[in-house]
Amino acid sequence: MKYLKTVLAIILFSVNTQAQIMQDFTLKSVTDKSSFSLSKSKGKFVALHFLLKTECPYCIRHTSEYFEKATSLSNVVQVFIKPDNEQEIKEWAKKLTSKNTTALPIYQDLDAKLADQFNIPNGYAFHGQVVHYPALILLNENGEEVFRYVGKNNSDRFSFEKLKMKIEELKVH
Repeated sequence: MKYLKTVLAIILFSVNTQAQIMQDFTLKSVTDKSSFSLSKSKGKFVALHFLLKTECPYCIRHTSEYFEKATSLSNVVQVFIKPDNEQEIKEWAKKLTSKNTTALPIYQDLDAKLADQFNIPNGYAFHGQVVHYPALILLNENGEEVFRYVGKNNSDRFSFEKLKMKIEELKVH
């Protein structure tokens, strides 16, 4: 009986530690006419960048840096997501400093519904509002979450260089 309990415990542990496959979702871009669907990105890593609601200079700097370097990461789809309304996102996007602003769209997650689905913590007080923390969720080629980084504040972001190293590490495994 003890052997059976041990085997059962090992099986349950291995099931719980396997990466979860995410449900398909679609986001519409506010900065162009495109949309992003997770199901259309099979075979590629997907980096979901959950940006802060409202005006945030760190979000602008972070996104501009990624825009400049994104093409150097082959087989990775960069998805930038803001929970603001369309007009707020369009105004915010005008402040991006990258020359590649047309290369990567900004997608809308109205009312942060997708952020809630990904269990990104809410409760960060910022510019008189309570918002979700900034986060990066990395999905593998099968749509499974393999890494997450949730910032502690608006300036706490996962750098492009760290993402590049993380992807190389995951490709080895």
